[in-house]
Amino acid sequence: MSKILTNRNDDYAQWYNDLILKSGLADYSAVKGCMVIKPHGYALWENMRDELDKQFKATGHQNAYFPLFIPKSFLSKEAAHVEGFAKECAVVTHYRLKNDPNGGGVIVDPEAKLEEELIVRPTSETIIWNTYKDWIQSYRDLPLLINQWANVVRWEMRTRLFLRTTEFLWQEGHTAHATHEEAIEETKKMLEVYATFAEDFMAMPVVRGVKTANERFAGAEDTYCIEALMQDGKALQAGTSHFLGQNFAKAFDVTFQDKDNKREFVWATSWGVSTRLVGAIVMAHSDDDGLVLPPKLAPLQVVIIPIYNNKDAESKPKIDALATEMMATLRKQNVRVKYDNDDNTRAGWKFAEYELKGVPVRITLGARDIEKNLVEVARRDTKEKSNYALDGIVAYIPELLADIQSNMYQKALNFRTENTKMVDNWDEFVKILDEQPGFISAHWDGTSETEEKIKELTKATIRCIPLDSKLEEGKCILTGNPSKQRVLFARAY
Repeated sequence: MSKILTNRNDDYAQWYNDLILKSGLADYSAVKGCMVIKPHGYALWENMRDELDKQFKATGHQNAYFPLFIPKSFLSKEAAHVEGFAKECAVVTHYRLKNDPNGGGVIVDPEAKLEEELIVRPTSETIIWNTYKDWIQSYRDLPLLINQWANVVRWEMRTRLFLRTTEFLWQEGHTAHATHEEAIEETKKMLEVYATFAEDFMAMPVVRGVKTANERFAGAEDTYCIEALMQDGKALQAGTSHFLGQNFAKAFDVTFQDKDNKREFVWATSWGVSTRLVGAIVMAHSDDDGLVLPPKLAPLQVVIIPIYNNKDAESKPKIDALATEMMATLRKQNVRVKYDNDDNTRAGWKFAEYELKGVPVRITLGARDIEKNLVEVARRDTKEKSNYALDGIVAYIPELLADIQSNMYQKALNFRTENTKMVDNWDEFVKILDEQPGFISAHWDGTSETEEKIKELTKATIRCIPLDSKLEEGKCILTGNPSKQRVLFARAY
């Protein structure tokens, strides 16, 4: 029996939860709505973080760190921003506990009330822009390109491991620019960094687009996004990049002296991705036997498993020596490899365990195979097994990993193509959402009222207005009113 007890087709949500827990990515915690990221899951996140960090620095950004706590008054300075996050904020009101005189453990000391409450950051725009006021004086201080790796808290009523938790890990970029054009260029540049990462490293095709007014980030003038399609036909917002205009600069009085000695407000962007991307990898690629991880991000890319001949005392040292040599050579090629020669577990158990954990390649070394100058190679994405010449295996592995990466992307792209429909009829729109969910490209009349009505009737939202969407005359899918462009609808996480 598979270690994943629930079949995807029977209960996709339960399959996802089972897989996260049983593959060792995460666990529930004693704090409701929060998760414990286990070593396997954190190693995956570290690989994602390190690659993104490399790409951020390649585009001129530097890392910094800002406080976890934000004075409540800061959130009041930008009206749309505070309205967008008010219901999700955790608030610190006291700074001390004391022993309960009635013997009930500890209680909050009523005399230790803060003069001003502190907000546990749901996002850092306000405290960062309050700081930027002191950092920016002249055009010579611009652009200011800062990124922060941090945790944030958004009080969620309904949580799901990695996808939506009260506390999660992320990065948030916050940049300041001298002109509107530079800020727009930065917003689009960082969107492309995210899209490239998703496609080249996560093997996950994404649609690049811009959000509607209803869906944009609180306090932004425009929100650009990447949207991915999961195997159950639901969309997942995988990353956002926001053009903030001068809203936060005006709220926090961040100005600079331009080349003509005039004082001007700076232009701003912010952009971020989170540990939700771990959930995206799981849902985009995995199967009923466990994780299927893209080789570029997999914590372990290759596992070597020995098959000893217990009747032949000489087989074990030969296999061990050969595997050790193979592992050393692969590591010189920057392949993340492990030789699992633990005698306490059987080979069959190891096969199932590494399949569950999503290791892209498994190499089996047995005495008989070595005599024939062969090794068995199993790839996780297709589950194909083949024998390969022992003396060429080390050179072959990097090629195989690249092929797996490419195949995973193509499979996900084919799935998205097959599940993206162009629809012009309301009845067909509803039928597809109920029977064969996925992306639906349809006309919309551009009003928030219609957008909300469609959401109310179908639970489908406008995921984005694709950046490559062509102008065309049409009629709104619901109202029949004129429309000049198709947008992308889907039910979503």
